[in-house]
Amino acid sequence: MWDFDIQGHRGVRGLMPENTLAGFKKAVEIGVSTIELDVGITKDEVVVVVHDFELRAETTRDIDGNWLYASGPLINELTLDELKTFDVGRANPGKTYASEYPRQVPVDGEKVPTLGEAFDLAVNLRTPAINFNIEIKSDPNHPEKTVSPRKFAECIFQDIKRHRMENRVTVQSFDWRVLQEFNNIAPNIVRSHLTVEQSWMNTIQKDRAGSSAWLAGYDKKYFGGEVVNWIKAAGGKIWAPYYQDITIDNVSMAHDLGLLVKVWTVNNRHEMLNLINMQVDGIITDYPDILKSILQQ
Repeated sequence: MWDFDIQGHRGVRGLMPENTLAGFKKAVEIGVSTIELDVGITKDEVVVVVHDFELRAETTRDIDGNWLYASGPLINELTLDELKTFDVGRANPGKTYASEYPRQVPVDGEKVPTLGEAFDLAVNLRTPAINFNIEIKSDPNHPEKTVSPRKFAECIFQDIKRHRMENRVTVQSFDWRVLQEFNNIAPNIVRSHLTVEQSWMNTIQKDRAGSSAWLAGYDKKYFGGEVVNWIKAAGGKIWAPYYQDITIDNVSMAHDLGLLVKVWTVNNRHEMLNLINMQVDGIITDYPDILKSILQQ
């Protein structure tokens, strides 16, 4: 088997609470090559590991142990100290989310970690081979929910430099504006361009007039061709498409352009096998234990 990238999605969401230190430790124990995580920024400009723009009712309890009645507040409305009062170590059994991940083991007391704490965990576990794929949660259609793309890139890069992780990180985002800002301030950091072309989300928007807000101007209007051509023009190294959007032809086209193809989020064994046969370079999954067992066969 070639150098295949096993990425644990949000740590290892299928087995442990997502985006937690406990989950990252479990991912390391399983033997992932990369921990995929999501980041936002607090009111006091600390980079924290969290998927949504706000605290999720499905996975969050307050300081008194009560489940949030509804999602909120926004991460950028809370200081780090305020954010750390919440417990994110268990899924609310009354919500659909809990039934979607029946193998997930609760770890009461888990707090939203900072990106620096995630880096420190890898160092403390003496795992020099572990890499991080940092997904930057930015939405060009809702700028009020996050800091600016420039500020996002600056804050994350400060943490990367502080922990000397330059050679062990990839930054990825659906919002290519953030990736362009990373190119401006830290061109040596590997950038992964996320895409999706589905009815429930479409960042490419090939059939719409004008440019997609997600692509920072790198689209068919100015560059023609296919998505992989746009990523190449933007200086990206990795195409990270939703797995149902790929074909043998566009994977081959990406490889011809020198791009790696790492797909998300794949949890079915048969689909993993099919994608491996299509020669993708990595898979982001909630169940890296299943993916690793396939690769070891």
